[in-house]
Amino acid sequence: MFKLNFEILNFYHKCRGEHVKLARFVHSVVNFSDSRFDLNRALRDLSKSGRIDEARQLFDEISDRDEFTWNTMIAAYANSGKLIEAKRLFGETPYKSFITWSSLISGYCQCRREVEAFELFWRMRFEGHEPSQYTLGSVLRLCSSMVLLQRGEQIHGYAVKTCFDSNVFVVTGLVDMYAKCKCILVAEYLFKMMPDGKNHVTWTTMVTGYSQNGYGFKAIECFRDMRAEGVESNQYTLPSVLTACSSVSVLSFGEQVHGCVIRGGLEANAYVQSALVSMYVKCRDLNSGRRLLLNMSVDDVVSWNSMIVGCVRQGFEDEALSFFKQMHAREMKIDDFTYPSVLNCFTSNMDMKNAKSVHCLIIKTGFEAYKLVNNALVDMYAKRGSLGCAFTVFNHMQDKDVISWTSLVTGFAHNGSCEEALKYFCDMRIAGICPDQIVVASILSACAELTLLELGRQVHATFLKFGLGSSLSVGNSLVMMYAKCGSIEDANRVFDSMQVRNVITWTALIVGYAKNGRGKDSLQFYDQMLASGTKPDSITFIGLLFACSHAGLVEIARHYIESMNKVYGIQPGPEHYACMIDLLGRSGKLVEAKELLDQMVVEPDATVWKAFLAACRVHGNLELGERAAKNLFQLEPKNAMPYVLLSNMYSAAGKWDAAASIRKLMKSRGISKEPGCSWIELNSQVHTFLSEDRGHPRTADIYSKIDEMMLLIKEAGYVARHKIFTS
Repeated sequence: MFKLNFEILNFYHKCRGEHVKLARFVHSVVNFSDSRFDLNRALRDLSKSGRIDEARQLFDEISDRDEFTWNTMIAAYANSGKLIEAKRLFGETPYKSFITWSSLISGYCQCRREVEAFELFWRMRFEGHEPSQYTLGSVLRLCSSMVLLQRGEQIHGYAVKTCFDSNVFVVTGLVDMYAKCKCILVAEYLFKMMPDGKNHVTWTTMVTGYSQNGYGFKAIECFRDMRAEGVESNQYTLPSVLTACSSVSVLSFGEQVHGCVIRGGLEANAYVQSALVSMYVKCRDLNSGRRLLLNMSVDDVVSWNSMIVGCVRQGFEDEALSFFKQMHAREMKIDDFTYPSVLNCFTSNMDMKNAKSVHCLIIKTGFEAYKLVNNALVDMYAKRGSLGCAFTVFNHMQDKDVISWTSLVTGFAHNGSCEEALKYFCDMRIAGICPDQIVVASILSACAELTLLELGRQVHATFLKFGLGSSLSVGNSLVMMYAKCGSIEDANRVFDSMQVRNVITWTALIVGYAKNGRGKDSLQFYDQMLASGTKPDSITFIGLLFACSHAGLVEIARHYIESMNKVYGIQPGPEHYACMIDLLGRSGKLVEAKELLDQMVVEPDATVWKAFLAACRVHGNLELGERAAKNLFQLEPKNAMPYVLLSNMYSAAGKWDAAASIRKLMKSRGISKEPGCSWIELNSQVHTFLSEDRGHPRTADIYSKIDEMMLLIKEAGYVARHKIFTS
């Protein structure tokens, strides 16, 4: 009988892949007494192979089911995600051991059903069944994947209470959970307190934890200790330590790990190969990365994406685009990470024609519905100044997140369209999107440009309300905004509250003091900056020279411009010379301004000539003014400013024909003076005014107030400069 059973079982196994019904028929017609073991084994094999429906048919035909039969079928349903069927069987089974409970809990954990999994876990204990190490492992994996720190801490407490805290399997799960929940110090403590017997899984978990939490050097050190203990690394350990090498740019150790890969025979593993390519690229060894990439036996899209990103980050946009074209030529299955990687090529000065071609390819391949790709498109168009295209892509997006809004708002703000940036920021808030630090910094810059103090304060309040934490960029933007809006006291308060400051922070306040008429305070603040150990940059000196210009401090300004190169190794640029020329012009030293202009070690740009032309106008020096204006005609032929100033200078000198010729020249070149524009914020509403504008709804009130102000000005003894030029 035993021989017959054995032959039937072998026949069943041979037939199960081709015709289970035939095997079951043969099995049923042969009457042998000890068949439950064989049927359970067949049920287990069907379950493990994923043939759940056939397993259920066999389960239904087994009349004499034991605990193993029930547990196998429940586990089959649970592991395949069929939780309703698993729970139904769980309610029907007469056997409920810790294995039965663990099988069902494991299924809920795999499906990331947090509430049900933990309800079952505590119910299991309530009914007198103690969870095993595998049960704890399942719930800890759930806590890791869903970053459930509080739940994980509860399981940790239970493990300590039941003496599972010395179990290698459970402690490894705890280390992984704490690392995934960003509690790397707790993970490290548990790892170090483990008794002897750490296996390769435990070591790999710790190396990966360090690497994922940004502790690259500690990950490398842990890997070294692992090797010293004689524990072999595998296809999971090596990518983690290679990622650590990438994060801290330690190419030499990455090359040693590459040697371990070769000695371990893992060079053909796609996951390891991808990590190697990424390591070489991020460590700026593009040649080695390229060589590995092209020698891969199977094209891996992740590796190619890493190569494209590496090329872009190192400024090789043309090469990045070339790799993308090769991917397309090889008919690789491009994913939604490929397009954002290659779109970063076009945020610099690359031809927009290629960018449009990639956009067309995105539409053609059906990736225009992917949020990640659309966000990259909005960001690319915005950074290139194509705000219309950026908005079109944004407007067609079905699902917009904080990145989508941030890209749009930041793009408009950085391209000078501050009013539109503010509008979209308000729309973002209406849509219920919580702003991040990037968009807050951008919108504060827009408020600064438009000098909208109250709105800036509201944005500041929003930043605090959402608990976005301390951010150097936001702190700097707040200082700049308050300073530009004339609230130097608020700027000071923000500055004092900042835990970390850099040269931008100090410079923002130095410039703020200068522009608010407190030039001497600005210079004193510069001394405090030096005392703090912060070195100035070229922008700092622009602020200092501006302060000197408005305070008439010629000699101090000369000292600063000399110390730039001698003390700090900063070569004065055109903008520094422009400030100095402006200062000399304001101080009645036009001849010295001309001498400085002639002695400049760099070529004067439009900023320098504008400052010199303005000085000539103040002093009525027509000869030098003509020279400055003619240079500006060449440098900025479409800018109306030099034409207007020169025409006014001719008119002031009584040279009406010359003034008329300038107006005629402007007309022939299609140049018109843009009307002056200003903003005022009143009762949380921004009003825009144009020069000689008659279209405002309160025009009568506005001009009545202007007439009233002019009378007060005349009474104070001010003699207005009458308008000479009209565009």
